Amino acid sequence: MNFPAHLKYTKDHEWILVDGTTATIGITDFAQHELGDIVFIDINTKGKSLAAEEIFGTVEAVKTVSDLFLPVKGTVTETNPALEGNPELVNSDPYGEGWMIKMTMDNVTDVDQLMNAEAYTALVG
Repeated sequence: MNFPAHLKYTKDHEWILVDGTTATIGITDFAQHELGDIVFIDINTKGKSLAAEEIFGTVEAVKTVSDLFLPVKGTVTETNPALEGNPELVNSDPYGEGWMIKMTMDNVTDVDQLMNAEAYTALVG
């Protein structure tokens, strides 16, 4: 499994990349592996302000549907348009082309509460 050191992680298997007050969010390599072949991503929260751990969308795999949880409080500003026709990008490139949303964070220091790669690796074993 691949867990890049420059990202932060949640117990719900989302990753977050911070650039100033903007964050890019997706699901981890572990999550996409556990879900299997992803066939649909449903995110309808663009423009909405959400609390940390609030559901921002769902990911549908062949076997199951799973909720997506926002790592920190903020406003969803963008969804990845490439996922509409190619949801399998989450399987093939979860930290790159398979990103799910971008958001403006209310408080950048909230990221400090999330796990680093070492802690996340320990969580998933």
